[in-house]
Amino acid sequence: MFYKTFFARLAAIAVLASLSSAVFAVTPAEAQFGKRLKERLKKNAEDKAIDKAVEKENEAIDAATTGSAEEDTARATAEPTEAGSTAPGEASSTSPAAASAGASSEATESAEPVAKKAWANYDFVPGQRTLYYSDFTDDQVGNFPQRLEFKTGTMEIVEFEGGKRALKASSPSEFFIPLPTVLPDKYTIELDVINRGTKRVGANTIEVSGGESFSDHNTIRVGWGHGGLETTGGGLQSNWVAAKDADNARYLGNPGGFKLLGDGKYLKIYVDEKRLANIPNATFTRDKKVLVKLEGRDDEEDAAYITRIRVAESEKTIYDALSSTGRWATQGILFDTGKSEVKPESTPTLKQIAAALKEHPELKVEIQGHTDNVGKPDANLQLSQARAEAVKVALTKEYGVGEGQLTAKGYGDSKPSADNKTPEGRANNRRVELVKS
Repeated sequence: MFYKTFFARLAAIAVLASLSSAVFAVTPAEAQFGKRLKERLKKNAEDKAIDKAVEKENEAIDAATTGSAEEDTARATAEPTEAGSTAPGEASSTSPAAASAGASSEATESAEPVAKKAWANYDFVPGQRTLYYSDFTDDQVGNFPQRLEFKTGTMEIVEFEGGKRALKASSPSEFFIPLPTVLPDKYTIELDVINRGTKRVGANTIEVSGGESFSDHNTIRVGWGHGGLETTGGGLQSNWVAAKDADNARYLGNPGGFKLLGDGKYLKIYVDEKRLANIPNATFTRDKKVLVKLEGRDDEEDAAYITRIRVAESEKTIYDALSSTGRWATQGILFDTGKSEVKPESTPTLKQIAAALKEHPELKVEIQGHTDNVGKPDANLQLSQARAEAVKVALTKEYGVGEGQLTAKGYGDSKPSADNKTPEGRANNRRVELVKS
């Protein structure tokens, strides 16, 4: 749906660190791979059968399960670059799973009503406090990312045409995501992935675990790829859920946003707008790192990529936060680059806000838009104001919140909540806040 034309042409420039000062050209094989990827993305965006399958599967999950869990970097400039899924003030992300601003208006208009319907049962709310963030903007092409911990395999940073970067695995590869603290009781993990391009390899594209190794059966191991979802370990019976034909075609060689939401032993697993699993008794080991495996292969079409990583803590509920501190922040309201239209994956966060405000009609809040300090201050200020107003319109027009409860104001980069010198700080500064008035 929203993948349309993320890559005009995918040119993965694999550069050895020792030759990083040389000039490299896109090979014919890479260009051909990019052309095929572009064609697949376009076809998937126009395939309404996918959205029909999404709706039916989400309804089946909701009917069959119970329980609940609570719940990027080129930046905003006067002339935004290619799109990504962004929070206020975030001008660009390397996430192919969220890119859409490059799509034609005709394609957007035809897909939008279906997209909103497909996201209706989506309930993933990103954690509010970013613990780890990377889109590899600060890493050198040809090197392994300096802020990840290498374990095994063959991995390097590559750059797509247009400057987008990714971590490429050309063999089965493992690394740790380091955290500043032990993974909290309530957390979210977001990994934007590009799957292998052929069916020659049956393994999952990506696997995630909380343990020291994937042979540790005391913690749950979650794997996903175009073929489906696999869970094993953590005291649970191993389970494999094969992908529907539509999803197999949708993700073969294509990007997907893979997400975990944990609350105690409760674990939900998502890919884009679908919730694939709802597990009330999963054991995901809490440690100061998260283990990730990418099942890449040396063949260019069967390399695997990650374009964005975010690990975050889910903090207080909206009402509790407003009552105790007078403010509540979220990175769960998303926009296209340089635009103020609220994206459909913001639905769960907007629903939470609306429910809290309607349950407490005496509450009056200012909706604040905030950015990091990258980009022109005037452009950041204007965009944050437009986005704050867009959130107000969505809450009143689509979710029935009383207009008298809301005001909207953009602050640009003038009120940082964290240090802009780190990727995590900048990610925390790109936010929407509700402030009690």
